[in-house]
Amino acid sequence: MGFRKVYIPLRKNLKVNISKMAQMASNNGLKTFILSLLAFVFTTTLWANPEAEGEQHAEDKPFNVNEMIMHHVKDAHEWHLWGPEHGGTSIYLPIILMDGGMKIFSSSNFYHGTTGYATIGADNEQVTYMMGEGKAEGYALYHEKIYKLENGELHFEDGHPHNAKPMSFSITKNVVSLFMTALIVLLIMFAVAKYFKKNGAVAPKGIAKFIEPLILFVRDDIAKENIGEKKHMKYVPLLLTIFFFILTANLLGSIPLIGANLTGNITVTLFLALVTFIVTVFSGNKNYWGHIFWMPGVPVAMKFFMAPIELIGILTKPFALMIRLFANITAGHIIVLALISIIFINKSTSWAALSVPMTLFISVLELLVAFLQAYLFAMLSALFIGAAVEEGHHDDHGHEEHEEIVII
Repeated sequence: MGFRKVYIPLRKNLKVNISKMAQMASNNGLKTFILSLLAFVFTTTLWANPEAEGEQHAEDKPFNVNEMIMHHVKDAHEWHLWGPEHGGTSIYLPIILMDGGMKIFSSSNFYHGTTGYATIGADNEQVTYMMGEGKAEGYALYHEKIYKLENGELHFEDGHPHNAKPMSFSITKNVVSLFMTALIVLLIMFAVAKYFKKNGAVAPKGIAKFIEPLILFVRDDIAKENIGEKKHMKYVPLLLTIFFFILTANLLGSIPLIGANLTGNITVTLFLALVTFIVTVFSGNKNYWGHIFWMPGVPVAMKFFMAPIELIGILTKPFALMIRLFANITAGHIIVLALISIIFINKSTSWAALSVPMTLFISVLELLVAFLQAYLFAMLSALFIGAAVEEGHHDDHGHEEHEEIVII
């Protein structure tokens, strides 16, 4: 594969250059270290040129950009760190199946198992899947989905396996990332709460100094502004949880090796949107539902046409929240992977001089997007809740006033 042509010589020079840079950093300080780091990026493109090495791997498959990107963006039963796919260094996660009883085993039983082959489609395209061994015998893994083998193989129709699926409660990469995100948020919040409980209302220090402005921002600029002075405190804990969970998940997803595409998973964004939807629906007062099903000031004949449209509007709001977060986070990861792929498509690390700076720029931009998406989700959730709890307004003549909110 084109990956080996780039990776093998690059790895040899990486060890030498890193040791040199570490020595420079200790002797001459930070400035020399930064200069040597920049020099390393560009000199490596010359030293690690596969053409200069003269290595030819005729048996290697051509580099598949789509397959590589989807492998990194989608969920998986292993946490791949580095090296070739399914053959490098990985953390194998537990498989938990309910199929005639509970079965628990490592996903390595799939990734180190036997490769199965099948021909699909009119053009006889050959696909591969991983047949389990040991405790995973009788099952197969295809596109990170587990199927039961029939007569020792998967049967494809219209390009998709039609074998039965066992009920799976497996701990996947996104599940681990979910636990990590929740744990980090809990530890940070407990640490901040403990600090203020111990020291009282004083100038914060340490991590509390960083977190307090964010908490005040969510309370004053998101909750109070959109829900109102009287009722906003009831929903501040929810909005803080949404904001910090999304922010932490986004930032973790931007870290190489340990990052996962958690908020780029449609299931996660769907759950977050459902939370906002349920809270909005159950917080709605008489004024809110009156404007949905029996709009004041509208002719009776039109009310029967407007009510279904308003009802659909209730459903489209959480749908927009779900798609916005999912699409923006996934798009950022895809762009970064596509830029890195330029090196392997052209089979020369000389292209790193172009793709690495562009990747660095997009990665920095993703940090902004991480904060922006957390803010937008929390702000729009507060806006929807605020519309549901808002009381009817009347002027001095007893006529109801209406304020239309336009969301762009």
